[in-house]
Amino acid sequence: QVQLVESGGGFVQPGASLRLSCAASGNICTISAMCWYRHAPGQQGELVVRIISGGVTNYADSVKGRFTISRDNAKNTVYLQMNSLKPADTAVYYCNVVLATAPLLPPSNYWGQGTQVTVSS
Repeated sequence: QVQLVESGGGFVQPGASLRLSCAASGNICTISAMCWYRHAPGQQGELVVRIISGGVTNYADSVKGRFTISRDNAKNTVYLQMNSLKPADTAVYYCNVVLATAPLLPPSNYWGQGTQVTVSS
C-alpha cells in the first residue's frame, strides 16, 4: 500500500505565497517522478510541474518563474513553493507520484487527496 498525504493549501490574496507538501509512505521501492497537477472549475486538469530522477524539472509556462518544485528523497516528500500567486492559480492541487513498490515491478501512478488553493482579494 502507498499513501500520499498533501498539506499546505489555503486562501490567500494575490501576490502572496503558499507552500504545498506531499509525503509518500508505504511500500516504496523506486520513485520515477513526482508531479503537481491542478484542476480549476470548468477547466481541464493541468500539469503544473514535474520532477524526475536526476532532478530534471518541467514547468507549465503559466507558472515558470513563480513556482518551484523540490523534493526530499529521504522523506519521500515533494514540495511546491508558489510565489506571486494570481487568481488564475485558484484550483485544487493534486500530488502525483510514479513509483514502483518492488524491484521487478513496473511503476504505477499514485495520487494525493487534493488541496484547495484559492487566490482572491
